[in-house]
Amino acid sequence: MNDWVTTMNRLVKLSDALSDVMATVSAVILGVMTLLILVEIFLWNLFQKTTLIADEYSAYGLAAIIFLGAGYCLKEKGHIRITLILGFLPQIAARIITFIATAITTVFMGYLWWYLFKMVTSAIRYESTSGTLTHTPLWIPQTLMLIGATCFFIQLFATSIKTFTAIKTKEEVV
Repeated sequence: MNDWVTTMNRLVKLSDALSDVMATVSAVILGVMTLLILVEIFLWNLFQKTTLIADEYSAYGLAAIIFLGAGYCLKEKGHIRITLILGFLPQIAARIITFIATAITTVFMGYLWWYLFKMVTSAIRYESTSGTLTHTPLWIPQTLMLIGATCFFIQLFATSIKTFTAIKTKEEVV
């Protein structure tokens, strides 16, 4: 039993560290997007020229930021929760409901991950590209989304473990 707890604690720490790395990657992508938009504005205002990629790549960056940052947001308790009903329940019931909700969310995220994975493999197989002048291979931004979804799934799994153990330890988790 003690080995299981140690293993689960390692998984939780690994997921937290992974979420921190993904948040850093998200911040870098946001910075690059900002620079790209500033260059676009600068080129247009001074030379009436365009990069032709600013809006497309900013959209890819936004999708990447959302997926890559989701695990960190969960770790930092930033996701929206409806706590009104939980506040009226006894502590043990609230913890059990929180665990059930987190476990269901984890299963649902696993389902979404599978379809994101299929989307990426299809984009690779069919060599899908964007319908713009850049013809960007779609597997590139989709892979960033898949990586973020993977990290979010791992963080959700770790949070499920934390909420399960919180039932007995009476620790506040989510």
